[in-house]
Amino acid sequence: MRRFLRHPVRIVPLGFLVAILLGTGVLMLPPATAEHRYTPFVTALFTATSAISVTGMSVVDTSTYWTPVGLVMITVLTQLGGLGILTGATLVILVVARQLGLRNRLLVQAETAEFGIGDVRRLLLRIGLTLLVCEAVITVILALRFTLTYDYPFGRAVWYAVFHAVQGVNNGGFSLYPDSLVGFDRDAWVTVPLALGTVVGGLGFPALFEAVRSWRRPGRWTVNTKLTIWGSAVLLAVGFAVLLSAEWSNPRTLGPLGWAEKVLAAFTQDAFIRTGGFNTVDVTRLDEESYLLLIALMFIGGGSASTAGGIKVATFFLLAFVIWAQLRGEQDVTVGHRRVAPASQRQALTVALLSVALVVAGTVTVILMTTGITYDKVLFEVTSAFSTTGLSVGVAGSLPAAGQVALIVLMYVGRVGTLTLGSAIALNTRTRLYRYPEEQPIVG
Repeated sequence: MRRFLRHPVRIVPLGFLVAILLGTGVLMLPPATAEHRYTPFVTALFTATSAISVTGMSVVDTSTYWTPVGLVMITVLTQLGGLGILTGATLVILVVARQLGLRNRLLVQAETAEFGIGDVRRLLLRIGLTLLVCEAVITVILALRFTLTYDYPFGRAVWYAVFHAVQGVNNGGFSLYPDSLVGFDRDAWVTVPLALGTVVGGLGFPALFEAVRSWRRPGRWTVNTKLTIWGSAVLLAVGFAVLLSAEWSNPRTLGPLGWAEKVLAAFTQDAFIRTGGFNTVDVTRLDEESYLLLIALMFIGGGSASTAGGIKVATFFLLAFVIWAQLRGEQDVTVGHRRVAPASQRQALTVALLSVALVVAGTVTVILMTTGITYDKVLFEVTSAFSTTGLSVGVAGSLPAAGQVALIVLMYVGRVGTLTLGSAIALNTRTRLYRYPEEQPIVG
């Protein structure tokens, strides 16, 4: 056991598993539910896994099923999940960097900038402080809005503000309202702070810290920061434009709103799509082309070493640069006057293809367990679980226990799997003393 726990790639998934089981035990207790009965094991496990993996998907109505005890537990699990993901990713990167050879250690240090291999304590404190400051600012804004505009009692306003601020910054997605944030689709003071908090939490602190520190010289950003910051901006712009145009005249979503309200609802929903899990538009009433957009954006996810899931923005755009270089017949893949190592290209391809395989396998598995649910909704739900986004079209709650267990596995693997896989690939790097003769098979 000592030898097993010595490896950081094994410690992180094990730590998440222990937290999930402890959270499940607490949520099963009668004081955690409104009916003061024992929660079924699968329901408690689903909720705990969703909270720890900062997914936000639920098989019950969060606002009515759980008592304040259960809701506080969900908040604590989400906060622990967010901090655990960030610190776990940081520590794994640092340990991996130390176990690589000198040449690879220098490459890792150059590419991760703020994640140097020196002052770990300062780095972790900076991450935690940034997270808590963002939550505090959003809490103040929401509490004032709930008190002054919606006449909430002060205690209730603060509680609702804290709960949603934690969910927003950590990309959780649980809500105390049955329709999530649809009721606030015209209120920018509620939706915009949560949307911005979701974007900050989903960028990843390596890229965020460097972008803030060198905002006047974006040309000197590392490749990871460039791919993450500019890639996220492109995805936000494309998602906003497509969602707004597709749903502009849809009478079930944006159609009844004024033009300014349509822009607000489309922007905030676009910000929540890839990572947040909140919805300001009823996703069950979207047009089919919007479903395809949401599935694609959820699968991509957010930035590396962030609270977001998915294959990550840098991975997606790195593969785009690989394809572009191949189409142009170039031997090297370059991003911002920097040549990308072949090992990074193979890692990105491995993560993307394995993620596709998991989503396909999960979709087939859930379809075999259900009847009367169309494949597009199943694919949406499975992608949302794997990418830890949390948006739902109502499939999770209607699944049998076996189908819910399948989503639980996808949420867990989607959260810790990519981190574990990336670390394992990096640690497994080795150089052979010989090379086989080269041959080119027919491709295409």
